Amino acid sequence: MLRTEGLTLHYGGAQILHGLDVAAETGRVTCVMGVNGAGKTSLLKAIAGSHRKTGGAVFLDGEDISRLSPQARAKKGVGYVPQGRMIFPLLTVQENLETGFGCLPKAERRVPEAMFELFPVLKEMRNRRGGDLSGGQQQQLAIARALITRPKLLLLDEPTEGIQPNIIQQIGRVIALLRDEGKMAIVLVEQYFDFAYRLADRFYAVTRGAVTMQGAKAEVDREKLLSAVSV
Repeated sequence: MLRTEGLTLHYGGAQILHGLDVAAETGRVTCVMGVNGAGKTSLLKAIAGSHRKTGGAVFLDGEDISRLSPQARAKKGVGYVPQGRMIFPLLTVQENLETGFGCLPKAERRVPEAMFELFPVLKEMRNRRGGDLSGGQQQQLAIARALITRPKLLLLDEPTEGIQPNIIQQIGRVIALLRDEGKMAIVLVEQYFDFAYRLADRFYAVTRGAVTMQGAKAEVDREKLLSAVSV
């Protein structure tokens, strides 16, 4: 389970996050929504450790991981799929997946066949360079690379951005499957409202770095949520 307490973050003199309290339970999809510039990506970066917080704390399964490096957080179980995918274009699909091995004990450093069952195209293209893949295929690779680390917490930043509809559907099925397995908490930052609403169990609407609406799906009025996260 993820929990943040009073999380704040600055870029230079500008405050981006204003004391965010966010929780994400194992076996649930928690969706963070808002307009561009609301602070959603900054929140994920603060949780993953790629941007240092300026206040508050981040807890994973009750342990304060706030002072840990991104690499140490990954070893603790934080899997991060950044916006823009950030795959290695000159490495093969197989080599991209193997970059996740650094978080695993040597005896567990292998790509499980189940990964190719989730993303069959990666098996077909495992010897192709990452840069040769389409945007949708690169997104699948980025998610698979994060899953290689066997995360307790999976952070997904705009996984549908620039992706063709059939792959969006496939990514949605994978997220639902991972949720239903009940082994990880999933935090989804997403602009595609219908996609997010179908998958999410809990919502946080963020405006200018602050939570303006939150609640479980059964507690949140769909139209009010849509209004809160729209321009």
